[in-house]
Amino acid sequence: MKVNIKLLVTILVIASFLTGCGFKDIDNRIFVTGIGIDPSENEEGKYKVTLKLAIPVSTIQQEKEPSYQYLVHEGDNIEEAVRILETHTDKTLEFGHTKIILVNEKLLEGDIKEFMDYLFRRGDIQTIAWVGAAKPTAEEILRTEPKGESAVISPLSKFFGNVGTESPYIVSTYLYEFRRSFYSEGIDAVLPIVESNESGSQLIVNKSIIVKEKRDSFHLSSSLTRDFNALANNIGGYSVKLETDELNLVLNLINVNMKYNVNKKNDQPASIKVNVKMDGVVSQSDKRLHVENLDEYSKLASKEIKSELEKLFTMLQEEELDPFGFGLKYRTMQLYEKDMFDKWEQAYPNLPFDLTVDVSLKSTGTIQ
Repeated sequence: MKVNIKLLVTILVIASFLTGCGFKDIDNRIFVTGIGIDPSENEEGKYKVTLKLAIPVSTIQQEKEPSYQYLVHEGDNIEEAVRILETHTDKTLEFGHTKIILVNEKLLEGDIKEFMDYLFRRGDIQTIAWVGAAKPTAEEILRTEPKGESAVISPLSKFFGNVGTESPYIVSTYLYEFRRSFYSEGIDAVLPIVESNESGSQLIVNKSIIVKEKRDSFHLSSSLTRDFNALANNIGGYSVKLETDELNLVLNLINVNMKYNVNKKNDQPASIKVNVKMDGVVSQSDKRLHVENLDEYSKLASKEIKSELEKLFTMLQEEELDPFGFGLKYRTMQLYEKDMFDKWEQAYPNLPFDLTVDVSLKSTGTIQ
């Protein structure tokens, strides 16, 4: 027994001096913070891949602005391009901090499976990376460095990660969420559109795009993006302007909640019941307001918002798009049948919406 213990101790001591062949020091790694995918600009490949690399700094306090390196290569597929880009630096490319994936919006018009499959299969970025549609190009958006950008975090991470600005105009979609919605029957994937201003010094994120297999992508304007995002993700900050013969109001709806259900008749989808509740305050008015009239203002707001949402739902039906997942809800309501989803697709464009909107204003604002 004593001999075995001595042998074990000897093995442990020797093993402690051995260097693992798979480990590489952090000094030999460089972190990829963003990936951009564009159509190829020449005939040598299909895609142009841009990697945004964070250059290490000695101390954050001494860095007045962030420092990045950009690697660009064109290839027939994403894997090939990344492998070639590994030869453009003397350090190992580390994707464990890649939080931004930008895809040129033109690529979303075709078959996205061919180039997105590589990203879907990477376990190191599936749950941390956000996906966005870039306009005009992914490379240009990745190279945009707004003034005041931190040396340790990408500005797009602040847009999507709720660590900076929070707005119903900004849609946030993780890579795994995009894959799940794209491949699921009964719901369509939605991505934010990321643009830059004319000078290329500022990022703008206030529109979105619906991506559906076997059809062209559909763009949502800023107002439609706000309506969808506020309802689908229960995001506050929903602003509404009310105009009557007597007064003009601007409301800030802080809390938004939407619940819906698919009603069936004779085992067929018959209608979609949607209940929307909002509460907030009056943020602007052209006349003096009285607290006792809040119920009246709330009813006016309910009527106005209901009219806007009815237009949104009708438009989505006409385009045969379902970003809210009404079809997914219908699938969960019954046992699987071979032609179950075919019945839904045939019925959805003509289903009536039973929409109820209840707005509750809590205050006319604070004036001292």
